[in-house]
Amino acid sequence: MEIKHVKGKNKGDILLYTLSTCGWCKKTKQLLNEKGAAYSYVDVDLLDDEENERVMEEVRKWNPSCSFPTIVVNGEHCIQGYKPDELLKVIEK
Repeated sequence: MEIKHVKGKNKGDILLYTLSTCGWCKKTKQLLNEKGAAYSYVDVDLLDDEENERVMEEVRKWNPSCSFPTIVVNGEHCIQGYKPDELLKVIEK
C-alpha cells in the first residue's frame, strides 16, 4: 500500500483515508496544508483490488459507514467526514 507523506509540523500521527476524486477529502488536505501540519494519506480508490479490500477492512474498523475522508489521529481517535472544527482542535493543541 502506498502511503503518501506530506511534510509539515508534527501535530500527532494523522492518517487520512481518502478518495482521489472526493471534494471533501481535498478540502481536508487543503486545511492541513494551510495549517502546516504533517500528515499521511492513502487514496483508497487508486489501490489495486486486493489492497483496496485490505485497506477498506481497516477503514471499517474506524468508520463502519466507510465514508470519506476517514481521519485517524494517533491511532486512537477517528474523525469521520470533513469536520474542520474537530480537525482544528486536534492540530491546534
